[in-house]
Amino acid sequence: MIYRRMFGVPTWNVRSPFGELELMRQQVDNFLSRVSEGGMPSLHAGVFPSINLTEDKDHYYIRAELPGISSEELDIQATVNNLSISGERQIATEKDNVRYHRKEREAGKFSRAISLPGDIDPDGVSASLNNGILKVSVPKAEKAKPKQITIN
Repeated sequence: MIYRRMFGVPTWNVRSPFGELELMRQQVDNFLSRVSEGGMPSLHAGVFPSINLTEDKDHYYIRAELPGISSEELDIQATVNNLSISGERQIATEKDNVRYHRKEREAGKFSRAISLPGDIDPDGVSASLNNGILKVSVPKAEKAKPKQITIN
């Protein structure tokens, strides 16, 4: 307590505990106003596109959410145990004099590499895009498929 009064730390010349709370409130308000005006880089919560990867006996299935993207804007490539999805998402820009209250949709190039649990047959990969959902069917390589073992 004596140290705070002598050197002003952490109160910075604020005399009461409630004054310190007021100072913290002002700093938080200042930070939030800078963030909402776009003065600071926004934080991104996830990876685009979001995917689900499932499998059955013969195939891996990848479903990716790609709203507003056409099949011509996508590039899908497969290797022995990887699949990559890349493209560019275009979002119409607003007028110059608008003020965003929330901006969660981003435009730009994206790329997502998916490591598959086993080897695949890249020549048999097929894909379809319907209502913003990309469905990719990836056949497993013969050596990656489970084999039934008979007991003698």
